[in-house]
Amino acid sequence: MLEKIIYTGLGAGAMLGEKIKEELAKLEEKGKIKHEDAKSFLENVEQRGREADEKGREQFKQMLREVIDELGIATKEDIARLKEELK
Repeated sequence: MLEKIIYTGLGAGAMLGEKIKEELAKLEEKGKIKHEDAKSFLENVEQRGREADEKGREQFKQMLREVIDELGIATKEDIARLKEELK
């Protein structure tokens, strides 16, 4: 289920990106925006998207860590620490 949510979000983002590119191309054709301005805008949008993606990934990882901790599931670090204690 989580995988479907992630792929849905990625698909929506890709569709939005394509729509933005199409609209900017139309504005360029009409002479309402310079090519350089459109390119700069797209680069800015893409950078913000990457930043939002990274932030979302970090939030997701933190959420998973909290769930694992609440459920009392041993992590790799917990197991490694226990092995060291048993030596």
